[in-house]
Amino acid sequence: MKKKFQFLLVLILCTRLNAVNDNLIISDSFPSKLSEFGFFLDDSAQVPHENVIPYELISTLFSDYSYKQRWVYVPGGKHAEYEENWVFNFPVGSALIKTFYYPVDERDPELGMNLLETRLLLRKENGWEAVSYAWNEEQNEAYKKIAGKTINVSWTDFMGNDRDVRYRVPNVNQCKECHAAKDKITPIGPKARNLNKKFDFKEGEFNQLTYWMNRQIIDDYPMELVSPVDWTDENESINDRVRSYLDVNCGHCHSPTGNANSTGLYLHLDETRKIHLGLYKKPVATGRGSGGLKYSIVPGKPDESILLHRMISLDPGVMMPESGRALSHTEAVEMVREWIMVMED
Repeated sequence: MKKKFQFLLVLILCTRLNAVNDNLIISDSFPSKLSEFGFFLDDSAQVPHENVIPYELISTLFSDYSYKQRWVYVPGGKHAEYEENWVFNFPVGSALIKTFYYPVDERDPELGMNLLETRLLLRKENGWEAVSYAWNEEQNEAYKKIAGKTINVSWTDFMGNDRDVRYRVPNVNQCKECHAAKDKITPIGPKARNLNKKFDFKEGEFNQLTYWMNRQIIDDYPMELVSPVDWTDENESINDRVRSYLDVNCGHCHSPTGNANSTGLYLHLDETRKIHLGLYKKPVATGRGSGGLKYSIVPGKPDESILLHRMISLDPGVMMPESGRALSHTEAVEMVREWIMVMED
């Protein structure tokens, strides 16, 4: 009996030691180290706590070719509620966790990865708050960076080319540039439609929404969803690929509730009006950002289209998005060029 009691005591203590720190999530301040939250059983290896669930989006945001790992945490006994055409309404105490990294060599994942930063969106009593943690050179801890940080990174791509980038960890205000709707910080990715895909969990391969239901972190979702496509899938139509890419990369700002709502250029997936999608749409404010061009999109003429011009540019006063990248997304530029080329009035 004594040995059994000792075993149970050790089990309870281990469970508490490995528990996610719910109090820190809702605290008025952020801890200096990422590990204090307890999201990971092994921070360096990015092994999450059993209640921290990995997920993927159908199409992802471009961030200078960096890779991303995502997790969601919802405190026990609570669940997120479905909202149409919007992210799930997560309860207080929830956390969205995203680590950015580059593989040492894209051709051989076994060589490991270079962790850059882990961004958190924490659902507190007064709403969502964002904070970034930059990983140290030893790759064993990430530290809070309120003012941001620049990291010089190198990696080898699939073609065997050595690539370099000045990766920028955003400051708090830059987080708000994208993660804002109606002047409040909000998540972007975890909409039901963006999660409607299979994922290889440790228990096996399941549709993510089904898995979230089984884990009781969401309450419901409609069986019929109009979802984006994987923009990299060339079996999909060029229109669906581009609209999906623009939705996840631009639509959070270029929407009626986003920071770029005054532009009248709306690139979210639900928009159907040609003028708001940019066809022969004049910019609200002229300037060098337009490159001297007249319209956001001129069907059949990509080189006369402001949208493509700003995607290509690396000039901070011209490029779109305005922050979050130091490189032009070559593959997406060519895809959008083709889309405009075959577009009809």
